Amino acid sequence: MIAQRIGRYSKASELLGVHSGSLANYFGHVFSRAVESGFPANTTASNSVQLLGRHYPRDDYTNVKDTILSKVEKNLHNQKYHPLWLIKERIKDHFYKQYVRCSRTPLFSVYDNLCPVVTTQQNFDRLLIPVDHPSRKKGDNYYLNQTHMLRAHTSAHQWDLIHSGLDAFLAVGDVYRRDNIDSSHYFVFHQMEGVRLFSVHELFGDAQIEENYQLFEQSHRTAHKQESHTMEAVKLVEFNLKQTLTKLISHLFGERVKIRWVDCYFPFTHPSFEMEIKFQEEWMEVLGCGVMEQQLVNSAGAHDKIGWAFGLGLERLAMILYEIPDIRLFWSEDERFLKQFYVTHIDQPVKFQPLSKYPPVINDISFWLPLEGYSENDFYDLVRNIGGDLVEKVALFDEFIHPKTKRTSHCYQITYRHMERTLTQDDVRLLHQAIQKSVVEELGVEGRF
Repeated sequence: MIAQRIGRYSKASELLGVHSGSLANYFGHVFSRAVESGFPANTTASNSVQLLGRHYPRDDYTNVKDTILSKVEKNLHNQKYHPLWLIKERIKDHFYKQYVRCSRTPLFSVYDNLCPVVTTQQNFDRLLIPVDHPSRKKGDNYYLNQTHMLRAHTSAHQWDLIHSGLDAFLAVGDVYRRDNIDSSHYFVFHQMEGVRLFSVHELFGDAQIEENYQLFEQSHRTAHKQESHTMEAVKLVEFNLKQTLTKLISHLFGERVKIRWVDCYFPFTHPSFEMEIKFQEEWMEVLGCGVMEQQLVNSAGAHDKIGWAFGLGLERLAMILYEIPDIRLFWSEDERFLKQFYVTHIDQPVKFQPLSKYPPVINDISFWLPLEGYSENDFYDLVRNIGGDLVEKVALFDEFIHPKTKRTSHCYQITYRHMERTLTQDDVRLLHQAIQKSVVEELGVEGRF
């Protein structure tokens, strides 16, 4: 099957026989007129990554490229009338109105302009993520260098905000992860983090004095509690967490929304849960949450408090709530998309009206995998870096293992589709050739074009 495809790609392989500089110039000149991918041309390599006015020395960990850097500072969640802004504002307004202090000021403070560049200590160590945890892999993250990265979750700010003295806050921002390519996955998306801490009096009230309830004890960890927490405290924190999130989702989706809780695992909470909602007759996960690990809370300086945390994806909620079918649409500058969210009030119902569904252009790419060091996310990242938002989906549809050499060959189907107009095979040809060439040069694989 693989051999049959070699002839199909031989002509394209010959076309790639030009010098890389000539190809880049030709590709940049012709394709910019044909398609406009929306991504800047690669800048000259230097010894540092320049981002947000700072220089980060490159090292063996550096894997961030211009396509990713071009998204930093877009801050879609702060662009008025953008659907992600609408979701953020609706959640913020709900928390402001539902939870107030005795002084009638909001209990929760909101931070939506925190720097997306964090240290690996912030992103992993302070969240108690083990050094050998798979979430630290270069294949899953965007590193500026060994010590700095683009945050993979808004949880990276938990420790700092608690350490500053806050006990109730929402943190919102863009997060970056290397992932597969389809209509619901993108290398940058937006999260909201929520944290609330309780003192013994805030949790138990006057009952603490009468019944001598306590937050902490020295026991052992079970499936339902941490070793340092009393069962009474954990149950109240868990109840408050689930009640808070149920009210939020009911506010967004209506009182009739069906909700269920699923036990799960996160390194920085225990017990931990995912919330699922019934949407179009299917259960869909919308957020993760749990009782914060006391070791994290203690290290941030809040030794006398216990708390909960949650994290949710704004795109996930917006796609469900507004019926947006493709995550790439959030990055569209097409007025036909953006004007649909110009509302007179943030709670005004909006149903996305699809733009014309332009036909796809589909091409295959096949190659032998290197004997070691290959990460599928490296391939996805390369395709994104060259194809940008014209790439709708990348799917592995054939895998072949040579019976004698035992080498593995992958064949992927790349679906190209412009969100605003029709593409032709001629439009895509140069783009696909550039991907083929980069697969060989950057990933060190043997092409089977």
